[in-house]
Amino acid sequence: MAEFSIREMQSDDITAVMHIDKVCFSAPWSREIYEQELEKNDFAYYFVMEESGNVVGYAGLWIVEDDAQITNIALLPKYRGYKIGEKLFGFSMQFAMKLGASRLSLEVRESNIIAQKLYRKFGLVPGGVRKRYYPDNNEDAIVMWVNLN
Repeated sequence: MAEFSIREMQSDDITAVMHIDKVCFSAPWSREIYEQELEKNDFAYYFVMEESGNVVGYAGLWIVEDDAQITNIALLPKYRGYKIGEKLFGFSMQFAMKLGASRLSLEVRESNIIAQKLYRKFGLVPGGVRKRYYPDNNEDAIVMWVNLN
C-alpha cells in the first residue's frame, strides 16, 4: 500500500466523503449536514485520510469543553484490514487530547463487532446502550467511552 496522510476536511472533500458514506452506511449524511458541520459548528472537527491525493476515509468529532464525541468514522472497504482505520482513529483521539478533552465517547452498532474490537484496542469500554438508535433497522447502539488522561 502507498503512503497515507491525514488532513483537515475541506468543503471540496464533501463529495468524496459522501461517496464513502454511501458505501459504508445505510443512512448516509446529506451534503447539507456536512456543510453545516464544516461551516457552522464551532465544536466540530473533521479529517480526511488520503492515499495519493484520493480521499479513502474520514473521521469527525465534536469537542465540547473536556468531552469529545466521535460523530462518524469510515474507510472505504478495500482499505480495511491494513490498520489504516487504527491510524485514523488514533489521530482523532490524539487530536481530542491536544484540545484538552479528558473523555471520548462514540456510538457503534451492536452488530459491528469489528469496530468494537478496534475501539477496545484504544481502551474504550461499553458504557451503555441506546435502544433502537439506528433508524434504518432500529438496531441498538452501544455507547463506548474512555478516559483520556
